[in-house]
Amino acid sequence: MYRDVLAIVLAGGRGTRLDPLTRDRAKPAVPFGGIYRIIDFTLSNCINSELRRILVLTQYKATSLNRHLNQGWNFLCRELDEYVEVIPPQQRIAETWYQGTADAIYQNVYTIEKAAPRDTIILAGDHIYKMNYARMIDFHRERGADLTVACQPVPLAGAHEFGVMGVDDDGRVTSFIEKSPDPPAMPGHPDLALASMGVYVFNTDVMYELLFQDAARAEASRHDFGKDVIPRLIAEGVRIFAYPFRDENRKTAAYWRDVGTLDAYFQATMELVAVDPILNLYDRDWPIHTYLPPEPPPKFVHAAADRRGAAYDSIVCHGAIVSGGEVFRGVLSPGVRVHSYSLVEDAILFEGVDVGRGARIRRAIVDKHVHVPPGFTIGHDREQDLARGFTVSPEGVTVVSKDEDLERFV
Repeated sequence: MYRDVLAIVLAGGRGTRLDPLTRDRAKPAVPFGGIYRIIDFTLSNCINSELRRILVLTQYKATSLNRHLNQGWNFLCRELDEYVEVIPPQQRIAETWYQGTADAIYQNVYTIEKAAPRDTIILAGDHIYKMNYARMIDFHRERGADLTVACQPVPLAGAHEFGVMGVDDDGRVTSFIEKSPDPPAMPGHPDLALASMGVYVFNTDVMYELLFQDAARAEASRHDFGKDVIPRLIAEGVRIFAYPFRDENRKTAAYWRDVGTLDAYFQATMELVAVDPILNLYDRDWPIHTYLPPEPPPKFVHAAADRRGAAYDSIVCHGAIVSGGEVFRGVLSPGVRVHSYSLVEDAILFEGVDVGRGARIRRAIVDKHVHVPPGFTIGHDREQDLARGFTVSPEGVTVVSKDEDLERFV
């Protein structure tokens, strides 16, 4: 166990491109795969990597996230100096909210000092992937690095969404450009760019010095690791190394998803219902921990000639009842009800959604506790969905907000 390492998870992101799913919750708290929250993957990586001193820095609409962490991540023993501790913004150093990723760490320096870590690993709480952080920490120490940045090749066409790095033959970072409209390609690979995964391992003493230097720059810095700190460190000759992502997903291709848009989120979720999903949730050697409410097993009712309670190529979570309706390629979260003669196709139904008799849902995301009236349709008529005030993504995914009252359209 790495008792001399502190893990800090940045979980305060607004996730505006996921609206309306982030209207009442932070992006790391968005449900994923039926029973999980997005942050569960980063936290599970920590536990599976033997990192058990974890701070979660929250900020934006954190109530849902706090509740989930309190319910599902309270199993570590504080008496053994193991914990997942939620740290809300305290304005202890500055009278502002977090101005960037570096500022979020800077404003919690006193909390970090109490833990006295040799190294600090900084993580984003809004990505889906499996990674053994212990291997990265070993890599960092073997090279005597001041900072190590995890990296992953991505298609050049989408590299403008990431920080892109250049490295020399020894793996030392020579350049870093954050979200450039014209990112540089990898040498010898004109269709790829080397993207930062937002996973950083710092020598803690070096990190303190860098954070105080950045804070002193005041208005001259945006106080963000990718935008300001790392490019400046490269120019100053600080020892920064790139760590190639080693996937623990045990599939042919490395799996790492930034589900930052509705279409990316929908695609990543729907990949889970494939016969051989790209993301392996069934690996007992790398479990994904979460909170599991006390719900009964899923249930399928009716097998008569005129109606059938069935789900095909779908994920059906505990407490769900498919009663005389049919589901094709669906993700049914806990407590979902699908009533007789209804049809659900290529859809994600969050906790407690009730699909009325004869309703039809296609290519849609329906947030928590929405009652779909009998005979109602979602995702079948784009113009009708827009007229009702639903969000429709660029690729045609209809999203119904949490607690939406659909009876007013009947």
